[in-house]
Amino acid sequence: MSTPQGGGDSSTRKPGTVRVSAKSATGASKTTGAGKAPGAGRPSTQGNRSGNRRTPPPIKITQQRNWTPIIITGVVVLVAGLIVGYAVSQLGGSSTDWQAKADSISGIKDYRKSDPQMLSYVSHEEYPINYPMHPPVGGTHNPNWQRCLGDVYTAPIADENAVHSEEHGAIWITYNPSLPADQVAQLAAKVKGNNFMLMSPYPNLDAPISVQTWGFQLKVQNANDKRIDDFINDLRQVSQVEPGVDCSSGSYVTATGTQPHNLDGTHPSAPPPSGTPSSPAPSASSTP
Repeated sequence: MSTPQGGGDSSTRKPGTVRVSAKSATGASKTTGAGKAPGAGRPSTQGNRSGNRRTPPPIKITQQRNWTPIIITGVVVLVAGLIVGYAVSQLGGSSTDWQAKADSISGIKDYRKSDPQMLSYVSHEEYPINYPMHPPVGGTHNPNWQRCLGDVYTAPIADENAVHSEEHGAIWITYNPSLPADQVAQLAAKVKGNNFMLMSPYPNLDAPISVQTWGFQLKVQNANDKRIDDFINDLRQVSQVEPGVDCSSGSYVTATGTQPHNLDGTHPSAPPPSGTPSSPAPSASSTP
C-alpha cells in the first residue's frame, strides 16, 4: 500500500494556521450573536428626527429701557424749579425770611413791625419834612434821591433825599462828627465801591454811629461792631420798597447840606398852598 504524497497519517496531520486580520475579527465580533447587526431592535430615528424632537420654548427678548429722555426731563424740571424759586424770592416771596434774619440782630429796631404807619406816605414833597426820629428811616421824602453808588459824603446831607435812597434799598451809614478819624475810615471802607451804600456825618446824633435803611435802624458805639456788617449783609437792597429801581442813576442829587435838594435848584421852606399838586408816591413796581 502506497503512502499518500505528503507523508504521514491523516490522523496525525497538523491543522493549518489561519490568519485573521484585526479588521475581520472586529467585523466578526459585530455580527455575532443571533446574527443581528449592532443596534438591532432600537427604534430608528433616521428620517424622523424632526417629528420626535421637542420644540424648545420661545425665547423672550426684553428690550432695554432708554433712560436718556427720562433723565433729561428730570434735569429740566429741576432746573426750572430752581429758577422759579429764585425768581419768587427776588420778588419778595421770601421776605419773611430776610426780615426775620434782620430782626435777629441784637439792638435793631424794625419799624416795619412796630410802626408801619410811620413809613407810609401819599406823595413826594420838595419842602423840609419833620421826621419823628433822627436819622429818619422812611415816610414822606423828596422826589430826588441822594446818589448811593458807594458815596462817602464828608458833610451832612438832607434827610429828605437820603430817605428816598433808603426806599430804593440803600444802607445809609451816619456818624457823630466827634467820631475818631480812624473809625470814620473804617466805616468809609465798608461803603466805597459798593452800590446801594452811602455815608455822611450827622450833627447831634445821639450815638456814635447809626446805620439805617427803609424801616430798620441800628445804633452802635464803635466801628468795630460786627453788627454793622450783619445789618449791611442782611438788608442792603433786599429792604427796597421799589424793587428793581437803582439809586445811582436817574433823578439823583450829590449836593451836601441839610436843606432838601431839588433838581430845579429850588429850596422851598414850606409846604405848597392847599390844592397844589405834588408828585405821587410810586407803587412798588414803578420808577419815580
